[in-house]
Amino acid sequence: MDYGAMTPAEVRRLIRKGEITSQTSGMCRGYAQANLVTIPRENAYDFLLFAQRNPKPCPILEVSDTGSRKLHQIAEDVDIAKDFPKYRVYKKGELAGEYTDVSELWRDDFVSFLIGCSFSFESDLLAADVPVRQIEEGCNVPMYRTSIPCVPAGIFKGNMVVSMRPIPHELVPKAVLITGQMPRVHGAPVHIGTPEAIGINDLQHPDYGDMVTIKDGEVPVFWPCGVTPQNVIMESKPEFVITHAPGHMLITDVKNVNLKY
Repeated sequence: MDYGAMTPAEVRRLIRKGEITSQTSGMCRGYAQANLVTIPRENAYDFLLFAQRNPKPCPILEVSDTGSRKLHQIAEDVDIAKDFPKYRVYKKGELAGEYTDVSELWRDDFVSFLIGCSFSFESDLLAADVPVRQIEEGCNVPMYRTSIPCVPAGIFKGNMVVSMRPIPHELVPKAVLITGQMPRVHGAPVHIGTPEAIGINDLQHPDYGDMVTIKDGEVPVFWPCGVTPQNVIMESKPEFVITHAPGHMLITDVKNVNLKY
């Protein structure tokens, strides 16, 4: 089935029914995707401040009303507790489980943050003949913890996570220019080349996602990643947090082109 040609509402309905539980790279071509952080209201201001201070890894697309599973701006006919293919639940910084539906865990004091995703700029890369390897290979994008510190805020502190895409050397400037036009979905890369320079010692074993082939003449290019909050949550240890599973996003009704303005 060609999920790339479907509308966001069609794919969300399939996810809600449990018919799609896979990572979402390449789905609903042309539409933005979003990461998730759902936290109790008592921690929400600290996280909002953290995101404001770290806009490259945490560009906020929308914040829900307290206790609501609906959204007002980036998607209609949406259920935050059911429309991500897979969720992660953290208790005091420890991964407590993965779920395809978190409605039974929902609380009236939850606030949800929808954060821009780098999957959103991939259609522009492809349109410009810049290869996107994880789409070619039908897998998740590789993601790595780094030594790049985020700016702390309240209880939240930790280092950035990055996603990596191998880009032919001669196309790196084009990839930088294209993604730099979309700061609401992480924007331009934070690093190009030697992974050790940002604390990545083993490129072949990502911390999240899947390794992809790096061909001769290609350079690893690293973008800020919306999995950064999960790394921060594990270090900061708030009592209870729901996130998306890495690579398993909400597909929004917002066209990628509208995130350039």
